[in-house]
Amino acid sequence: MVLLGLWSSLAMAQAVRATVRAVKTSRKFVPRKAAIVLTPAASNKVKEMLSENSDALALRVGVRTRGCNGLSYTLEYTKQKEKFDEEVNQDGARLFVDAKAQLTLLGTEMDYVQSKLASEFIFNNPNVTGTCGCGESFNV
Repeated sequence: MVLLGLWSSLAMAQAVRATVRAVKTSRKFVPRKAAIVLTPAASNKVKEMLSENSDALALRVGVRTRGCNGLSYTLEYTKQKEKFDEEVNQDGARLFVDAKAQLTLLGTEMDYVQSKLASEFIFNNPNVTGTCGCGESFNV
């Protein structure tokens, strides 16, 4: 009987051991940074493009291997969101960032520029380490 009582007190002593850590309850909510930030000109152009194509749900932004320096940007209409796409809604403009391009595009600013000779989206990407001479491709 004494042996059983000793055994149960040893078992309880082992079971009671735990590590306690203080948890700060005053954590502030930090909003997550969007994968891509659109300028007002880009936002307006994306909204205009989506309103002209009634079948499209959003524009999908991605990168693919192409050009003389490695990667280039892609833009395409999409009817559905893929499983791991990052959704960006800004001022009514809706973009899906392709899952394979999310790390490459993180922190990028997308702008839309019009001139007498061309109109195009410009990507100001802080992750780019080099571009080709023609400006069509980049590397990270």
